[in-house]
Amino acid sequence: MTRHDEVSPPRRLFMLRSLATGAALPAAAVFGGGSATLASTSAAAAQATRASTAPESGYLSFGPAEAAFVEALVNHMCPQDDLTPNGVDCGLAAYFDRQLAGGFGQGERLYTAGPWPSGKPQHGYQSPLLPDAAFKLGIARVNEICETRFSRGFDGLSASDVETVLQDVSAGRAEPHAAWLKDWFDDLVYPLFTEACFADPLYGGNRGKVFWAAIGYPGLPATHARDIVDYRGQPYPDATNPKSIVDFS
Repeated sequence: MTRHDEVSPPRRLFMLRSLATGAALPAAAVFGGGSATLASTSAAAAQATRASTAPESGYLSFGPAEAAFVEALVNHMCPQDDLTPNGVDCGLAAYFDRQLAGGFGQGERLYTAGPWPSGKPQHGYQSPLLPDAAFKLGIARVNEICETRFSRGFDGLSASDVETVLQDVSAGRAEPHAAWLKDWFDDLVYPLFTEACFADPLYGGNRGKVFWAAIGYPGLPATHARDIVDYRGQPYPDATNPKSIVDFS
């Protein structure tokens, strides 16, 4: 699923674009800018907290309903094909879960005491909700839309209906929370997805280094600084066997 195109480009082109736009960077600027209206604080926080109870086996943060949503999401955005397995088998859901359960999701480096006036994009995160709670509130709101439209949750939709919902969310058409959900997708969901694809497998995603292999990225050896010069515009010989942090541990 692409955020702006009606017709999805080839998977390889999508992955190259994602990598070029900072896929491996932390999603540190979630809901930057005028998103202080992100939630009516106490009610939204309570709703998100209720949704986060009873983690699914194997997950640190997601409850069963949240896990089902995220697995359906990453399997749709990363379907199985000749380049990779599906999103769950690539570890993408696990990456989401680890990031939201860890320092990023729990606001380790965020100022959280308020007040919460409207901010500008350059002011960074401007929400009373921590990223983990904001992510789960988004799940709850998308599920509400799906129940209203299709009488079933997001994880029970057909592929075409999932695509319709995600296109509406990312384009700001998903009422009654259109603007909020657009920020949620663009500034939280999509960055986590691209990070999950291209981060070192140590962090849970990119399992088996499948995305690195698909784009010809050889991994982490220190010699790559010189290789950039020597192999500019050419396939790198060892790109079929990329190396991660774990390989050097």
